[in-house]
Amino acid sequence: MTIPEHIARDVVDPKAYADGKRVDEAFRWLRANAPLDVAELEGFDPFWVVTRHADILNIERQNDLFHNEDRSATLTTIESDKRVREMMGGKPNILRSLVQMDNPDHMQYRRLTQAWFMPQNLRKLEDRVREIARGFIDQMAEKGTECDFARDVAFLYPLHVVMEVLGVPPIDEPRMLKLTQELFGTQDPDVNRAGKEVGGTEDTLKMINETIFDFMTYFNAMTEDRRQNPREDLASVIANGAVYGQPLGHLEAMSYYIIAATAGHDTTSNTTAGAMWALAENPDQFRKVKDDLSLIPSMVEESIRWETPVKHFMRTATDDTEIAGRKIARNDWLFLAYPSGNRDEAVFEDPYSFKVDRSPNKHVAFGYGAHVCLGQHLARMEMRVLWEELLPRLKSVELAGKPSRTQANFVSGPKTVPIRFKMN
Repeated sequence: MTIPEHIARDVVDPKAYADGKRVDEAFRWLRANAPLDVAELEGFDPFWVVTRHADILNIERQNDLFHNEDRSATLTTIESDKRVREMMGGKPNILRSLVQMDNPDHMQYRRLTQAWFMPQNLRKLEDRVREIARGFIDQMAEKGTECDFARDVAFLYPLHVVMEVLGVPPIDEPRMLKLTQELFGTQDPDVNRAGKEVGGTEDTLKMINETIFDFMTYFNAMTEDRRQNPREDLASVIANGAVYGQPLGHLEAMSYYIIAATAGHDTTSNTTAGAMWALAENPDQFRKVKDDLSLIPSMVEESIRWETPVKHFMRTATDDTEIAGRKIARNDWLFLAYPSGNRDEAVFEDPYSFKVDRSPNKHVAFGYGAHVCLGQHLARMEMRVLWEELLPRLKSVELAGKPSRTQANFVSGPKTVPIRFKMN
């Protein structure tokens, strides 16, 4: 059976993710009727849509059988794939970060910065992260009783933290925010480089290439500086790092900076904004966590499940195999639908409710196995610290308008979260 066209269309349509309900309904239907089946859409190679929690984990844990690098690591059209391969000498990905690598390279490159993101190292950062969080909460309080929590706090706070870790000076943070939103938001006229709806492959790739070029220009200069004047920052580790006894190649080094700068704040921003949206809509849950701050860590996990900022990654089968009784052929392409895994009724009781005390909460928002998110502990710490500082001061919160979401089917989340609040 092939997935009905209107359902498959919602799985790939950026506007369905901006709508939220449309994509939720598509995944709900798939889990019930075609949990592992093939989407055949005009303009795309056929791909399996993997919607169940168990099947996503099964594929993620077999990283020799399901590769990231053999085909595009994100969903792309036939035309776009052709153009990227022409540009990249036959390779299917424009960047070559950890996301687009398989072993043995993946493990070697991951090892380069892994220590930076371990909980014991992050503890040294916690006091500074708390100071940054307080600064943003003070700014929020100064706004009086209304703000756009997404734009005023959630986007800027994780950005400031990760840029400090990376070594980017505060003066350049607006530039980094703009470039990140342009990279992940090419499908959204409010945030993409063109400032309008862009349909064709040519225009989309042009925007992506221009954004990547701007990132590379910036990080090239940073590399030169850190080789001359190394500091205690992540940029110095990347600039002076070696893999297989050799300095990082240009594409690999630039990709490392870009993934650290973009994934390091955009996913946390989306989750933080999504959590406030959920609290504003669920006063009972707001009251529950406010009355018992020991629930903050479980609320953070629930907000990560609830928002699931990375909507998908693609995997390519390296051999004929079978998943959940379905025969997967070598070179088949699989779409791992993380938001669907995180609403799987077989794993989560009442999955469409936001529960600050949900336990257990085995969400798949950070991925699993070898490719589990490198920055997951930093993201958790940033969110925990922000809520530890904000909730004791926040007396009440409600929506002050209709929030909106970014149009994007790869990384996306709230674009605006207007709130009305009272603070101590």
